[in-house]
Amino acid sequence: MASLYLLIPIAIMLVCVAVAIFIWAVKSDQFEDLDRQGTEILFDEQPPINKEDK
Repeated sequence: MASLYLLIPIAIMLVCVAVAIFIWAVKSDQFEDLDRQGTEILFDEQPPINKEDK
């Protein structure tokens, strides 16, 4: 029972930290473009061909 007095406040603090990080991520536009990263791996872009490199 005594360990619950330690574990419950630690769990509450971890939840508060996780919520704070999530709110920061939303406010700093981390979730603005979710589709771009998923489609980038499907379509390879060809590197530009420079005539000087040949």
